[in-house]
Amino acid sequence: MTCYSLLLAGFCHLTLTGALSRPAPLNGTRSAERGARNEEREPEGTFGLPRRVPHPALRAPSEGRGVGSSRFEFESKHMGTTFRITFYAADRPTAKKAADAAFVRIAELDGIMSDYKKESELMRLCRAFASEVAAPVKVSDDLFFVLQKAEALSIKSDGAFDVTVGPVVQLWRLARRTQELPDPKEFARARERVGYKMVKLDPQKKTVQLLTPGMQLDLGGIAKGYAADEALKLLRDTFGIKRALVAASGDILCGEPPPGTDGWKVEIAPIAKSQKPRTLTLANAAVSTSGDLEQFVEIKGVRYSHVLDPKTGLGLTGRRSVTVIAPDGITADSMTKAASVLPRERALELIEGTPGAAAYIVILDNDEKPVTTSSKRFPKE
Repeated sequence: MTCYSLLLAGFCHLTLTGALSRPAPLNGTRSAERGARNEEREPEGTFGLPRRVPHPALRAPSEGRGVGSSRFEFESKHMGTTFRITFYAADRPTAKKAADAAFVRIAELDGIMSDYKKESELMRLCRAFASEVAAPVKVSDDLFFVLQKAEALSIKSDGAFDVTVGPVVQLWRLARRTQELPDPKEFARARERVGYKMVKLDPQKKTVQLLTPGMQLDLGGIAKGYAADEALKLLRDTFGIKRALVAASGDILCGEPPPGTDGWKVEIAPIAKSQKPRTLTLANAAVSTSGDLEQFVEIKGVRYSHVLDPKTGLGLTGRRSVTVIAPDGITADSMTKAASVLPRERALELIEGTPGAAAYIVILDNDEKPVTTSSKRFPKE
């Protein structure tokens, strides 16, 4: 039985367990065992319409399609984290081509949605409105799709999820480095540029307009889930690989289960010493966890999570871990952020109102004792 651990969004550890051992490494090298480490590539093209980077292989060999008998694992760094892809295929050449193609697709999306890369499509969009409310800008299908999904969740969560929070995120990144709270005047100015209602989307023309100069969009709470969706879709549709798992930090997307099993085993590590891990068995579903187990800053005795409340601009101070299961990665990824910000009952209401979604919420009380709540659809222990 093969087992390895992943760090869930810097907050909770997941352990993934498979039924079959991985094939013996070729030439005894780590890259042969874990797969090639692919370099990130920037897409090229005109503003708003990046040209898709061609995949290394457009079609896998016919004998590699369908059910494979050997397990392969590959990893590559994108979107500020390590993407790990595990799947079953007929042979290593087929597996290598499939993994390379999946990582190229992830790199393409990173080049579109990163707020760290100055020439990403997202950053170019924001620069178009840096000093004035300019004319609407046509964007790629990928960026528009993610922004549309983000807007829908912003409305549904009453603003608990909001990708316009970028200006205050920048200040909190600085706060983590300096161990000092953001300057009050700068913080107030940043908050004036936050609000999902200040983003205007035109579905017919696929255009975006930011209605306040200096706005900064941050897709950190939704892009990795979408990238996982797209990677798994490519493996399935182009290479016929259905027994697969894509893990990106705290976002894990499961395809069909490993041979001879009911699903992929995903273990959610506890945030309190008195808790025991929760183990899930998932197939054709996504799971994501948010919390402050790892990513936080403590200033003047107050612990601030990296998850921000868009309405206040402040990092969350209550100790909470939220795990969401959903039909796809983009939903699970974004829902964990909204459910982390909302009061518990409102978070459960949001989850229950989302088809196929379920949640497990752990809140530490003043005595560091865990108080757990599950939505109706979350698997029982």
